[in-house]
Amino acid sequence: MNNLPGGGAPAGGSYDANDPNVKWLSNMMESCYAKTAMAGVAGFGLGGMFGIFMASMAYDTPFQTATTGAQTPISSLPLRKQLAHGFKDMGKRSYSTAKNFGAVGALFSGIECGIEGLRAKNDLGNGVAAGCLTGAILARNGGPQAAAVGCAGFAAFSAAIDTWMRMPKEE
Repeated sequence: MNNLPGGGAPAGGSYDANDPNVKWLSNMMESCYAKTAMAGVAGFGLGGMFGIFMASMAYDTPFQTATTGAQTPISSLPLRKQLAHGFKDMGKRSYSTAKNFGAVGALFSGIECGIEGLRAKNDLGNGVAAGCLTGAILARNGGPQAAAVGCAGFAAFSAAIDTWMRMPKEE
């Protein structure tokens, strides 16, 4: 292996597979706990960005004032109060969406990794089964029929995404 000053990788980007740091990182990336945590963090981040975008598209103009309880159009407030209200609302919506995306990402990733470990193979069936379980868990409060619909919907979505991701790339 060609070691560069400062411990960097050679220009080709290859790493020594026997390097203890590379082994540790590979083992960590194979861990279901690490995959679940990374999916949760990534989902939280993407959900936060999506939440900011969706909150910026909301057109809720009237709001309840704390003192009188009367409806006051936001346009009648000073600009500083309008901005403060808008950013506060945007932050609440963004955080809520981020929590939901993070939870769904971590739940799906953890279930899929567990199924993959039990089956000892990596195929489309893992994602479909994980999607079904995730959808059923998310819809459990709606009763058995909602859980069945959640299972079917999430499994179909997971199968579609997994099939698309496994397609050979045309370069």
